[in-house]
Amino acid sequence: MILVTGATGNVGRHLVGELLCADAKVRALTRDPATARLPGEAEVARTDEMPLDGVTSMFLNPAVFWTGLGDALERARDHGVRRIVMLSSSAALDDDPRNAIGAHHLEIERAIEATGLEWTFVRPGEFATNALAWAASIRAGEPVREPYARARSAPIHERDIAAVAARALLSDGLVGAKPVLSGPEALTHPEMVEIIGAAAGIPARFEEISPEQAREEMLSRPYMREGIVDALLRVRAEAVDRDVEISPEVERITGRPARTFAEWAADHF
Repeated sequence: MILVTGATGNVGRHLVGELLCADAKVRALTRDPATARLPGEAEVARTDEMPLDGVTSMFLNPAVFWTGLGDALERARDHGVRRIVMLSSSAALDDDPRNAIGAHHLEIERAIEATGLEWTFVRPGEFATNALAWAASIRAGEPVREPYARARSAPIHERDIAAVAARALLSDGLVGAKPVLSGPEALTHPEMVEIIGAAAGIPARFEEISPEQAREEMLSRPYMREGIVDALLRVRAEAVDRDVEISPEVERITGRPARTFAEWAADHF
């Protein structure tokens, strides 16, 4: 049995599908099973109960444990879980203590390593799904307002993250690995907005704003904290006019090229 935390999230939902297609037994955790809309073949349970009987492998999404892991790792080990695949972040490569995102993921990675269990840490960079925050503005004909217009990244499709995580759970080839994942191309946010507009068949505009304006807007959103906002803005600032390293890991692990941002936009718009 494979336990998937965050099973209704952007990655978790696709991971459940990947595992079921491989005929794996899946227990999917969600805050509200009644509204989960997961495949009937999956056993659905509540996140706060986290039933571990019969579980041998576990997909851990740290967003579910943002306030702390509690005794989750000890319970997993005591119930016979042998492997943990964690949705980490490429931010974990940054040892700057100001990077709250990297520090959070590194803390959990080290806690998992200390259990003595098998592990894999999947480290994607920018999620393409972050661009869903622009959907309302684009559809309303309003500009997408972001700082650092010349910052570049290689956004990755959530389906590719799920595909890598599935292989880490289903086979032994990624035990002890920390694959860094990216999409196949480097793009600026203005270029991403243009691609979304083309996929949606509507005009889409980008408007650059100051980091100060962006910080104020980001802090007004639910679940955004100062440390996270400051880390995100610093990463964007450092990415201005910088070459982006494209990871080959999605294709190496899954046997097919990583999906483009245009493919992601066509899937969502």
